[in-house]
Amino acid sequence: MTFSICVRETYEGEDGEEHTRYGVAVTTRLAAVGTLCPFANEHGAVATQSLVNVELGEKGVEYLADGLAVEDALSALLNADDGKQSRQLHGVDAEGTFAFSGDECMGWYGHVEREGFTVAGNLLTGESVVEATADAFEDADDDLPLAERLVDALAAGQAEGGDKREDLEVQSAALKVTTTEDREMTPYYNDLRVDASKEPVADLRETYELAGESFDAAVAKYEEEYENDEIDGDE
Repeated sequence: MTFSICVRETYEGEDGEEHTRYGVAVTTRLAAVGTLCPFANEHGAVATQSLVNVELGEKGVEYLADGLAVEDALSALLNADDGKQSRQLHGVDAEGTFAFSGDECMGWYGHVEREGFTVAGNLLTGESVVEATADAFEDADDDLPLAERLVDALAAGQAEGGDKREDLEVQSAALKVTTTEDREMTPYYNDLRVDASKEPVADLRETYELAGESFDAAVAKYEEEYENDEIDGDE
């Protein structure tokens, strides 16, 4: 299912301590990719695609939480999967990266592993899609929020042609960002989906911007209540 990116990076939190955050973003020419492909928790990020096996993503992040290294966790899952050669699976954990593209994936397909992140795609217009996605993320300003940089990376891949199935007009996109930092509130813009659209990456960017405005407005209006835990921060 098109192309995705999984990321790990360290940063200094508001408490002055070093923390790790993980991100995953994906777009495809089918609806509701956010229900199938991207998985993340405070231990890593995983994307499962091509002939999707959702269990690879679900169990992948569970194994990371259990302490397995990403290469060991995802390799073990693939080795137990009879459909391995039709899968793409990639991800990151606190120390490593892993990427796999089965021989029966549909072209163009492939992946790249770089320092702290992976990109994979199938049914693409060409290799330049994953390379542009990777380059855009690698060259991005680290001071920008990770969610914003993930959207920018998808946009770069889309500009290179993205998914080649132009006869499929309905598309989707999604992103998730997690962190090891203990937060009172998780920003709304760190878990977003555009389930059905003709311009999913542009709509994901707009959704991200609106979610950021919503988060800031809610914090400004209800800051005292949040601090006193008098209202549910998820509402």
